[in-house]
Amino acid sequence: MVSRLSPLDIKLLRDLWHMRGQAIAVGIIVACGVAIMVMALGTLSTLRASSDAYYERYRFADVFASVRRAPESLSTRLREIDGVQTVETRIVRLVILRLEGVTEPANAQIVSLPDEGESTLNRIVLFSGRYPEARSPDEIIISDAFAEANALVPGDTLEAVINGRLRTLNVVGIGDSPEFIYALSPGSVMPEDHLFGIFWMRRRALEAAFDLDGAFNNVTLTVAPGTETAPVIEQVDDVLSPYGGTGAYDRTDQPSNAFVDSEMNQLKTMARIIPAVFLLVSAILIHSILNRLIQTERQQIGLIKAFGYSRWEITWHYLKFAIAITTGGVLAGFAFGFMLQDMITHLYAETFRIPDLTWRVDGFALVISSFAALGSAIAGAMSAALGAARLSPAEAMSPAPPVNYHQGWLRYILQMRWLDEPTRLILRHTFRFPARTAANLFGIAAAVMLLVGTLFTFDAMDTMLDRMFFRTNSHDAAVTFFEARNDTAIGELARLPGVLMAEGVRDVPARVVSANRSERISITGLPPDSSLRRLLSADDRYIDMPETGLALSAQLADMLDVTTGDMVTTHILDGTRPVAELPVTAIVDEIIGTPAFMDLAALNALMDQAPTVSGAYLRLDPQHQADFEESVIERPGISGVSLRSAIIASFEETLQETIYIMMGIYAVIGGAIAAGVVYNAARISLTERGRELASLRVLGFTNNEVGYILLGELALVALVGIPIGCIGGIALAHLIATAMATELYRIPVTVNATTLGFAAGIVLVSSTVAALFVVRRVRSLDLIAVLKTRE
Repeated sequence: MVSRLSPLDIKLLRDLWHMRGQAIAVGIIVACGVAIMVMALGTLSTLRASSDAYYERYRFADVFASVRRAPESLSTRLREIDGVQTVETRIVRLVILRLEGVTEPANAQIVSLPDEGESTLNRIVLFSGRYPEARSPDEIIISDAFAEANALVPGDTLEAVINGRLRTLNVVGIGDSPEFIYALSPGSVMPEDHLFGIFWMRRRALEAAFDLDGAFNNVTLTVAPGTETAPVIEQVDDVLSPYGGTGAYDRTDQPSNAFVDSEMNQLKTMARIIPAVFLLVSAILIHSILNRLIQTERQQIGLIKAFGYSRWEITWHYLKFAIAITTGGVLAGFAFGFMLQDMITHLYAETFRIPDLTWRVDGFALVISSFAALGSAIAGAMSAALGAARLSPAEAMSPAPPVNYHQGWLRYILQMRWLDEPTRLILRHTFRFPARTAANLFGIAAAVMLLVGTLFTFDAMDTMLDRMFFRTNSHDAAVTFFEARNDTAIGELARLPGVLMAEGVRDVPARVVSANRSERISITGLPPDSSLRRLLSADDRYIDMPETGLALSAQLADMLDVTTGDMVTTHILDGTRPVAELPVTAIVDEIIGTPAFMDLAALNALMDQAPTVSGAYLRLDPQHQADFEESVIERPGISGVSLRSAIIASFEETLQETIYIMMGIYAVIGGAIAAGVVYNAARISLTERGRELASLRVLGFTNNEVGYILLGELALVALVGIPIGCIGGIALAHLIATAMATELYRIPVTVNATTLGFAAGIVLVSSTVAALFVVRRVRSLDLIAVLKTRE
C-alpha cells in the first residue's frame, strides 16, 4: 500500500517549487564544496591505494644506503642485523647521455640488476621488451617516461658516457620501478623526462665499467613487519661507515616517496580548508531563505498550529526544507567531484609513474562530505525553524511588526543634498537590516577570499622561479663529479669552451642534532665570494657566506628549534666522519628542501682534507654554449651536467599543463559563491519589497530606477565586500601556504595585483549575471496584483 503525502510534505514540495531559483543557487554552492571534498579525498585515496599496492607488489625497500665501495661479503653482516628481512646490494651511478636530436646534455641513473633473473627489491614492472642478457653488457631497460619523451622503443640504441668512455647501449625493454615514481635529476625540482631517465643494466657489466668487481656502492633492505627502522639504520651506518657510507635512511626520506607523500598532504589540506568556506556560506544563505519564508508564511504557521501540529513537527518541516536543498547539492557535488577527480587523476598519472593509477570511488569521502554538508545546513536552518515553532497561533496570525526606522547617525548621510531619492532608499534599506547586510557582505567577501586564496599559488610559482633560478642560482650550468676531487678540477672546467666563470661547490651528507631533535641533511660548501650561488635572508636581502659555523635554511632551523647563536652538533657522514659543535651563524630563506651552508674552506678543514670539491657552478657564454655542451660530455670524472635553461623550460612546461585547468576550476567555484549570494539576496529583496517597488512604478519611477533601487544595495555590498575579501584572501593564502609546507618545499606567499583584479572581476561578472535574472522579474511585475498583496 502506497503511503500518501502528509499536508506538510505537500506544502514542502510547493515551497521548494516556488523558491526553486534560490534553492538551485544554494545547491550549487553546496555542490562546489562537496565536489572539492570528494575530489581531494577521493584523489588522496586513489593515490594512496595505488602507490601502496605498487609498493607491495614490486617490493619497495624500507631502508636505503649509499657507500663509496664496499665488499660484497659485507652483505652477510647486514643480514645479521636484528629486524632485517631482505638485503640486496647493487651498483648505482649517474652517467651522461648523448641523444640524437637533443642539444642539451642529458643524464641517466643506471641501476644494476642481478646477473640472473629479476631484482629482489624495487622490482621492475616491464611494459614492453625483455630483460637484458647477462652475456650482453650493452643491453638496458629504460624508464617509461624517458622512453615516451624521446620516442624510444625496444631495439633502439643510444650513446652514454660511462666512466669516461662513450658506449652505445641497446634498449631491450621499457619499464618502471616503485623506487622512481617521481624521478628527478640532480639539481632539478620537477621531472625532465626528455633529459633524465632511469636505466637498468646487468650487474656484471656495471662492475666492469666502474671497477667494482665483487663490490657494491648501494644497498636496499626490508625489515620485518612491526620493526622500527631507526635502530636498523643506526646499525647499517655502523657497518658501512668504514667503507665510505654516507648515511642510511628509510622510505620517508626516499626522494620519490617523499614527493608522493607531500602531494597527499596537500590534498588533505585542500579537503580541510576550502570546502569549509562553501558550507559556511551555504548555511548562512539557508538561514536567510528560511527566515524570509517563515515571515511570509506566518498565517499558515498559525493555522497549522491551530490544527494541532506540534512544535517538533513544524521544526522538522522547515529543517526538511534545508535538507532537501542540501541533498540536491550533495548529489550534484558527487557528480562534479567525480569529474574533477578524474581530471586531477589524469594529471597525476602524467607526473607520478604509478601503474593502474585510475580514479576510484571513495566511500569515506562521500559519507564525510554528506555529513558535513547536511550538518552545516541543519545548523544554518535550526534557529529559523525553532523560531517558527515558537510562534503561538494568535501571534502567527497577526502581521509581523514593522521595522523600527528610528533616526540615528544615518540621517546625516541621507540629508546630503547631492544624494538622489533612489540612492537614499538604497542606503536606508542597507543599514536598517544590518544582519542581512552582513550576511551578504560575508558571502561576497568569501567568494573573493576563496579565489585569492587559491589563485595566489600561480603568483607563488613565479616567485619560486625567480628565486630559484635567477636570484639565488645565477649559474647557467651545474656539473657533478663521480667523487670529490681536488679543486684544480675547477680550473680545468674554466678552460672549457664557452665557460666564462667557474666556482667550486661541495655537498656533504650530515646529521645535525639539537637537544632531542635530529635531521639528516646535506651541507653545501660555497666559496666566501660566491656569485653564482647566493644566499637570501628572510627579508629578501643578499647575505655573505659566514666565515664560521652553519647557515641554516629557515625550515631546518624551525625543525631543529634553533636560531642564530645556538650551537648544533654536526655529524659528518663522509670521509673520516668527524663530529663538531658548530654555531648557527645565519638563517637563510630557501624554498626547496632543508639545506645548510658552510664556508667551503671551513668545511674542508673540518673534514681534515685538502681543498676539495664535488661539483661546480658555471656561467656560460650564450654564443658558445653549444661548444661547451659538446666538450663537457666526454670529460672524465663527470657524472652529470644540468643546464638552468632546461630546468626552467621543464618547470614552465609542467605548470602550463595544469595552470589553465586549475584556474578554470577556481574561477567556477569562486563565481558560484558570488552568483549564489547575489541571486539569493536579490530574490529575497524582491519578495520583501515587491509592493514598495510596484508603488514606485505607479508613482512614476522608471524600470531602470526601480532596478537600481533593488540592485543598488547589492552593488554597494559588493564594492565593500571585494576589498574585505582581498584582505581575507591574503590571510587564507598564508594559512594554505603554512599548512602545505613540507620538508621538500615551501610555497612563498605572493599575491600580485593582477590576481586581486582577476578575483574581483570573476565575482563582479558572476554577480552581474545573477542579478540580471532578477531584474527581468522587476520588468514583468504585475503592478495591480502586487499592490493587492497584504503586507
